[in-house]
Amino acid sequence: MTTSPAFGRVLSAMVTPMLPGGAIDRDGVQQVARHLVGHGHDGIVVNGTTGESPTTTDDEKAELVRLVRDTVGEGVHVIAGVGTNDTRHTIELAGQAADAGADGLLVVTPYYNKPPVAGLEAHFRAVADATELPVMLYDIPGRAGVPIPTELLVRLADHPRIVAVKDAKGDLWAATKVQRETDLQWYSGDDVANFSHLALGAVGIVSVVAQVAGDAYAEMVGALQGGDVERGREIHRRLVPVVDAVMNVTQGAIMTKAALVELGVIAHADVRLPLVAATDDQVEIVRSGLHSSGLM
Repeated sequence: MTTSPAFGRVLSAMVTPMLPGGAIDRDGVQQVARHLVGHGHDGIVVNGTTGESPTTTDDEKAELVRLVRDTVGEGVHVIAGVGTNDTRHTIELAGQAADAGADGLLVVTPYYNKPPVAGLEAHFRAVADATELPVMLYDIPGRAGVPIPTELLVRLADHPRIVAVKDAKGDLWAATKVQRETDLQWYSGDDVANFSHLALGAVGIVSVVAQVAGDAYAEMVGALQGGDVERGREIHRRLVPVVDAVMNVTQGAIMTKAALVELGVIAHADVRLPLVAATDDQVEIVRSGLHSSGLM
């Protein structure tokens, strides 16, 4: 892990705080952004799925990038999620993000319409050609319906602006093959697999749980970067309860907002339909996970 990371080492896919009724909580957005920077983060992903990108408008997405950019200043990487299943729309969002001050783009595999490999390649190249910003590809077949094949990732590495992969595919052997054949920088996109990806050479993480465990994840990344595998393993095991609570009970944005309310970072855990706020039982699960992992 000696490569200088293009997007930072500890990033969260940031939630989008909302007021009761569903309007964006601009004060809450700033509070979360400051919280992340104060707890180990050198990068923030705005408008990812955990930021409820399926239900925020294009104008809201641009405003969120500007708001986070203005809040954290120039020393923190701000990455804009721009991926959709429509190449034209994705290109529009990419240009909008660049104009709003983003440092890079997160581009997810087009979802639901299941394009063939040739379509995936054309899509990713067209988006990477649309701006001067570096691109992180997001491989998450569990949501998108199709993976980015290993051979395609190897080919896409020849594009000067496609520089990184957020890996939520769950195939460590495929990740190893791509890292062997390319200079693409690898980011764990699955909190369950953070330790494994870092041990295999990932330069960092794009996490959900880091929003409530940022300092611990920063220590884990630093430990593995420095060769202290045992310390990294200890942290990985300590965080099992909070990872289970946030990621494995219900949708991640729901539980992350509940956890941030418990920690006093935001005032409201509201989400937009079709998501629904955590139940009392779910709030108790996340509270217990925070306690058991030493975060409260």
